Amino acid sequence: MRHNKNFNHLGRQAGHRKAMLSNMASSLVLHKRIQTTVAKAKAVQKFIEPLVTKSKEDTTHSRRVVFSYLKQKEAVTELFRTIAPKIAERPGGYTRILKTGFRLGDGADMCIIEFVDFNETYTFGREAAAPAAEAKPKTRRSRKKSTDATEDATVVSEKKAAKNAAPKAAAKASAAKGAKKTNVGKKM
Repeated sequence: MRHNKNFNHLGRQAGHRKAMLSNMASSLVLHKRIQTTVAKAKAVQKFIEPLVTKSKEDTTHSRRVVFSYLKQKEAVTELFRTIAPKIAERPGGYTRILKTGFRLGDGADMCIIEFVDFNETYTFGREAAAPAAEAKPKTRRSRKKSTDATEDATVVSEKKAAKNAAPKAAAKASAAKGAKKTNVGKKM
């Protein structure tokens, strides 16, 4: 029975667990998205959220505290330079977990954990799609008129190209008649 036991040990000793969470959090900061199991993602989420909150205040002390958890200088720099300014107005909930199914080998429940403000699908996709829809013509008829003009221009250019290509094709055909057909170089 697990009465009053709120902490998931993830089947590891304390040192191994801390190192794993530190590495996963650093990877999340550097890559903005990682794929892992749901249990590990929930543990990393509890691990990284206070660090992101700490990174909102860019002081030497907060950098040292975050470095004591992450243990990677590049990850700390990335957190304070790119992530902190983007999430400055957000009061919490900096990460999201998206379940992706089950792993083939052992059937573990897999997911993607990512920073909320760094997903282009949810943030930039909607804003960019709206102006593109307004730029398109409203009816098919107006689009067809513009394509008819371009089709006429391509037909005229194709006729000119065919006239120029006709003498060249006749010369190649006469040269080919004189050549003897052989099976050299062909696979049989």
